[in-house]
Amino acid sequence: MNQNIKKYLLVVTVLFISFNCSSNKVPTTKNNKAIVNIETDFTILKVRTAIDNGSSYIVASSYEGTLIGVSYTGKTLWKNTLSGYMNHDIWIRDLDNDGTDEILAANADGTVYCLDSKGQLLWKFKKNSAPMYAVTAIKKDNNMYVVAGGLDKSIYYLDTKGKLIKEIKSETYSIEKSRKSKGERVPEKSESAANFIRTIQNKDNTETLVVLGTNNHMNVVGTLYFFKPLEDLPFKKTPIKAGKNIKGKLRIRPIGDFRVVDINNDGNKEIILGASAHANDLLVSTYSILKDEFSFNRIKKVSFGYDIAHSEIIKQNGENTYLTRVGNQIHLYKANSLEKDVERLVGKYAYNDLWKDPKTNKIILASAQSGGSEIHIIDTSVKSWKKEFENLEPNGKIASILKNTKAIREDLKNYTKPSFENKSQRVYFMTEKVPNNLLGLKNKISNNYDSPIFLNSMYLRNVEKWDRSKVTNEKYKKSRDRRKKYTLTQKESIDLITKGYEGEPGIAYWAGHGNDPYMFQLGTTEAIIDKANGKKTVLIYPEMEDHSENLTFLVNDLAYPLAEYAKGKNTTIFLRSKHVSWLGSNYQKPWARLMSGEFADVFVPSMEETTDKSMELSLAGRTGMWASGAVNSWGTRSVPDNTSFDRARQLGYQRLPNHFLRMLIFHTSNGAQFINNFAVDQDYLSVYWELIAKGALYVPKRNEILSFSPVHVSMKAPDHHFLDDGSNVKWNVFYDEEFEKNNPFVMSRLNGSWPAAPVTDWDFSRYAAGVKERRLNFLAPYQNGLVMITPPQNGVFADKNAPRGKLVDHLHPLYKNIMKEYITDGRNYYSADGKQTFKADEYYKVIEKDIKESAKKLPITVGGDVAWVVAQVSPKHLRLTILDNGYINPEQSTAIVNFNHIKIKKLTDVLSKEEFKVENSQTKINIPLGSFRFIDVELIEAL
Repeated sequence: MNQNIKKYLLVVTVLFISFNCSSNKVPTTKNNKAIVNIETDFTILKVRTAIDNGSSYIVASSYEGTLIGVSYTGKTLWKNTLSGYMNHDIWIRDLDNDGTDEILAANADGTVYCLDSKGQLLWKFKKNSAPMYAVTAIKKDNNMYVVAGGLDKSIYYLDTKGKLIKEIKSETYSIEKSRKSKGERVPEKSESAANFIRTIQNKDNTETLVVLGTNNHMNVVGTLYFFKPLEDLPFKKTPIKAGKNIKGKLRIRPIGDFRVVDINNDGNKEIILGASAHANDLLVSTYSILKDEFSFNRIKKVSFGYDIAHSEIIKQNGENTYLTRVGNQIHLYKANSLEKDVERLVGKYAYNDLWKDPKTNKIILASAQSGGSEIHIIDTSVKSWKKEFENLEPNGKIASILKNTKAIREDLKNYTKPSFENKSQRVYFMTEKVPNNLLGLKNKISNNYDSPIFLNSMYLRNVEKWDRSKVTNEKYKKSRDRRKKYTLTQKESIDLITKGYEGEPGIAYWAGHGNDPYMFQLGTTEAIIDKANGKKTVLIYPEMEDHSENLTFLVNDLAYPLAEYAKGKNTTIFLRSKHVSWLGSNYQKPWARLMSGEFADVFVPSMEETTDKSMELSLAGRTGMWASGAVNSWGTRSVPDNTSFDRARQLGYQRLPNHFLRMLIFHTSNGAQFINNFAVDQDYLSVYWELIAKGALYVPKRNEILSFSPVHVSMKAPDHHFLDDGSNVKWNVFYDEEFEKNNPFVMSRLNGSWPAAPVTDWDFSRYAAGVKERRLNFLAPYQNGLVMITPPQNGVFADKNAPRGKLVDHLHPLYKNIMKEYITDGRNYYSADGKQTFKADEYYKVIEKDIKESAKKLPITVGGDVAWVVAQVSPKHLRLTILDNGYINPEQSTAIVNFNHIKIKKLTDVLSKEEFKVENSQTKINIPLGSFRFIDVELIEAL
């Protein structure tokens, strides 16, 4: 061959190889020798390690339930989306003794999945629709078995091909008890669900199965049940509690982490349990199987938040040492260490999970809780690892969020509200903590803009001690809130609180709580209102939901008399309720006066969405109340445990509150005026203040919104089981297979047995809101318009004399002749005359079709993984707000904007000034990851 040709071919070959290698670079960032960061493009919730051909690799589970295999060099080895629902547990073990591990996943759709080392599905097992929650594998007589447990209260033995060997129902062995509570349904039997199932490898090479059973994911710690493989009954039951040798008060909370380790290298295993709790209650409990006793390490000096204490054992200075990840910290300590001996590493972010690779001894962190996308590998044998952890700044999604928010800030500097735009509604910041470095910005806003208004937020540790002997209700006569000190006289209470008005536009404070609504007697609160001299007063009443006869007393003795007095005095009663308060409980008879609109200027419905799985429903309920005229304002709240839909797995320590920012913008652009925000990073969140002040974020009146669906669902007197299911969210043992099959509900799977579970095909949440699961739907897509839940408007269920008037009279004129009403009680649908009943799993098809058809009557609809709102800001201008709807799993997304019966002159991003073209009555708009856009839609003709 010609030498020149040979040289040419050699050059081409080298170039090809170079190009091929460069195009397959793995997304690995090595900060230095101690910590390696691997980009996955997913928000990773769980990490484990597996063996393939003698080498270990990382198995990770994403927010969406995708399993991925990742090498230590950062290469994605395989990917399997499974069901598209989250994995509550993953476990790794060699099931067929070939030296290569299989991967097991307990999925929220009720399935156990088994994958091979290439990520290929080997088999799956599903008994029913209750979420599978825990999985492990155990050996007996050289035979391997998979053991899984679901929220159906059973544990299942499967062979290595996925065939069911046996089922053990918890009622045959459980000792969990139910605490009676008046007006609340409790479990009838001693049943439990498997919080964890793990295998203990004994010193004699036999194995023991241990099940951590509990019946309440928020309040019950549970019991360790020890089984010999395949046996029906445990040979030992060990409640998790402090022994008599433990000094001082110890609050043991539900368990969110379970490790089996040999702490002292004696061949006997210990169990390390990490609490899932508020920062004040974080605890690591260690159970010695040999000694049959617990020891405890309190986790202290962690600031406010909710998290899991994840622990592993590492070598430090030649000694076995606990490494506990909690909040944005790592704690290093020995068993029974004194507080002064605990070493604390304070980082910048909290992480979703922690795992130690038993082959390499490296510590692996899942993604940052703030929506991160990296896996972080820590080599604790490298001296610099501690300093590197403290300085760790995740790249990937976290970096994108910060970059995209910075771009918003830069564009906002040059934004001026157009003269044609209507006046935006006023927004009240009720609890906005302003650090010293932001006082200048706050004062600039207060001095130059009408909105937002920063109220003086008053935290009152001390409340009124008054004579309750004349209170005729026994519950409220005795009720006290353990967080408060009852020390103040009436005069001291009035003087203390009214001092808060000085130099401020108004005040906001807890006037009571569901635990004790009578922290101040009625006369005291009335006197405080009188001394406001016209300034704004917001009386906050959290958690006022009650389904018992006590509610009737409370509203007639306190709520309505106070509302009567507050009328016309610039006073708001901010009812910060929970669960289905504003789409079910409010339609009970005691709340009839509130729902009538008699106190529309006083009551403001808001939510505590903690422990809930129904955010898209509460939004429909509050906007429906507002649009109907029952109330003239509505409110919202952001707090760290908004993410705690499953209290046994609380990951509520986001240090970058991007999820707060997007939710608050979404709710504000839907007309929310009263904002109850918990400060996490006010430097970051202060962009929200400026967006409101400068008018980029438009706060519409209800008659300006054009993204309400013309179809609304009205709630008659709610079905009792629906109310209980929607409010009874802590017990997790209510699954009843027979009941589920025979009782379809319009809104269901709301109780504690359904964390992250799929919603049914006939559920309002699917066909109306467009969501697929019971998990953190704060930014529901509602692609056909927001389907409101309202008071009945027509027929026998309507209150035709209610002061609020008709729904349609409060809406944009566009809705005048296009509204369509469907009536429900949460279980069935009903005809307006009350004579016909329609089953949820049949009639939903009629409503779903109507919603889709009616959407064509709206000027704009938006599809894609986004949340959106449209409001008319002038005769020829609409404001379209679009947000990335991945609450804690943000993604770059594309909004598909459809225009119906309107002619577009111009489409412009009001901040970046980017313009968009309309083709075939549609345009596509890129929404940056973790971000949002405000689009000015200029019309050729006035709407």
